[in-house]
Amino acid sequence: MNTESRQANWITIGTIGIFFFIFGFITWLNGILIPYLKIACELNHFESYLVAFSFYIAYVIMAIPSSLILKKTGLKKGMMIGLFVMAAGALLFIPAAITRTYLFFLSGLFVLGTGLAILQTAANPYITILGPIESAAQRISIMGICNKSAGMIATFLFGMMALKDGDALLAQLNAMDVIQKATALDELAARIIIPYIAMAAILVAVGVMVKISGLPELDPDVQNVGDDSTAHSTRTTIFQYPFLLLGVVAIFCDVGLEIIAGDTIISYGLSQGIPISIAKHFTSMTMLASILGYAIGIITIPKHITQITALKICAILGIVLTIAAVILPGLASVVFIALLGLANALIWPTVWPLALEGLGRFTRIGSSLLIMGNLGGALLPLLYGRLADVFNPQQAYIIVIPCYLFILYYAAMGHKVGKRA
Repeated sequence: MNTESRQANWITIGTIGIFFFIFGFITWLNGILIPYLKIACELNHFESYLVAFSFYIAYVIMAIPSSLILKKTGLKKGMMIGLFVMAAGALLFIPAAITRTYLFFLSGLFVLGTGLAILQTAANPYITILGPIESAAQRISIMGICNKSAGMIATFLFGMMALKDGDALLAQLNAMDVIQKATALDELAARIIIPYIAMAAILVAVGVMVKISGLPELDPDVQNVGDDSTAHSTRTTIFQYPFLLLGVVAIFCDVGLEIIAGDTIISYGLSQGIPISIAKHFTSMTMLASILGYAIGIITIPKHITQITALKICAILGIVLTIAAVILPGLASVVFIALLGLANALIWPTVWPLALEGLGRFTRIGSSLLIMGNLGGALLPLLYGRLADVFNPQQAYIIVIPCYLFILYYAAMGHKVGKRA
């Protein structure tokens, strides 16, 4: 690759990095939205985790339609459409905040998730096939840093705006009568109106930027041929690629693990008696641990370790950290939950190339199925919330260990099932 081509490649990576920044900013706001809406809409643990459910269930419902859209529009135009849909979802938060209606908030989250389903179905395979498949985890790790950096910024800014006086407000609410309480909660809900208007404007602006940018159009049928080049007559359906289907389950586990580590940690900290003024920064701790993990991936993959080895290390580390979090008390337990961000960091970047390698004309639909794996972000936090209500928030974290065990299986054997030598 000549110097000019390398420069163009890095410009393209930088542009896709903006999209992953947007993914992170909107996705990890849920970590603050869960305790925020729990207070504003007077919810229990289970009800508050419907935030994650509504957001991620959109991926499942819209993944296949997203693939059909991208087949007609191409990856580049599809990204623009996804951004515009997300802007519409952000605007739904305005009537939700004005009326303090939880169903409206969930509807806005669903539309945001729909836009992200289109955007991610385009952006993830784009960055995967932009260069050699062996270094795809390295490129996706760069995207991960963009994602988690945005998560840190989003949770910090939103925490400052929405929960700046959370401890005092909780104390005051307990002493208020019904009318005073309703007024105070209405004022709390109104705090997010301006931020979400700004978010919608930014999403529209970035969508216009994509339209006029020089982002190259990639064709997966050409760039990711691999095994498919000799299998046109023998493989007629995506279900003949078991390593991809197992990869979908691995992504299901991964997204559930990431959301549990990032979105439950604030509420978990509060359950351990830690004040809101401190707990509101815990999601940022998880993001920081993830950024460290991505940096390690960028440095080591593929020069020092393979994508497969990195995936094995992540799974084993996750199991060890979870056991420590369940056993240790108080703040120490919270720290180990935050460190799960380190264990989770390289799972997504390594599973994607292992699952998409050589799919050729099935790459778009394969990407859609992997995006459907985001269902883990809808169901596993909800299960965690239910267990937290029935038992306690600390013991509920035990549900992540089977997920790490499956990821370890995928790294050891699952990624090879049905893959030709």
